Amino acid sequence: MCYGKCARCIGHSLVGLALLCITANILLYFPNGETRYASENHLSRFVWFFSGIVGGGLLMLLPAFVFIGLEQDDCCGCCGHENCGKRCAMLSSVLAALIGIAGSGYCVIVAALGLAEGPLCLDSFGQWNYTFASTEGQYLLDTSTWSQCTEPKHVVEWNVSLFSILLALGGIEFILCLIQVINGVLGGICGFCCSRQQVRTCIKMS
Repeated sequence: MCYGKCARCIGHSLVGLALLCITANILLYFPNGETRYASENHLSRFVWFFSGIVGGGLLMLLPAFVFIGLEQDDCCGCCGHENCGKRCAMLSSVLAALIGIAGSGYCVIVAALGLAEGPLCLDSFGQWNYTFASTEGQYLLDTSTWSQCTEPKHVVEWNVSLFSILLALGGIEFILCLIQVINGVLGGICGFCCSRQQVRTCIKMS
């Protein structure tokens, strides 16, 4: 098996996912492309948690670049010829993957909470509040109630779409980082077994 190539593939995937998370989070600040709601602080509280920018975005770039930086010329398989440095690199990638798991987990949790609470909007009584907070997320299944939010226009669709995207992207990032934890451990163990086999071979030859 080629554990290094697998790590690099995961790293490139995480970079793309991180950029998408950052983009989705930034769009949450501009319902319908308008900037005044952000300046007036009429946005969902969970938008300000920076889950996509920090958790699923910037924090995800660290493990992504670590995975990409692993040497790929020779694969760290059980039948390869890698030194101790390569095994240590594979094992150290596990720590980076754990950081990615924490970041993606944060992104998923905040996105889920944002979906459950619903957007901050101007209701039919002219009050800014969380109209759907008491529904425990049931409003997601009843689109006929979304018209209760009069401003910003289509803010429910905006929030539901973008928070759903963040939830999905964070979930994929979490799975990829979990795969790299397993990949890194296997790469380190197989490298160790390979190294011991090389030592025994050298002793026999001498």
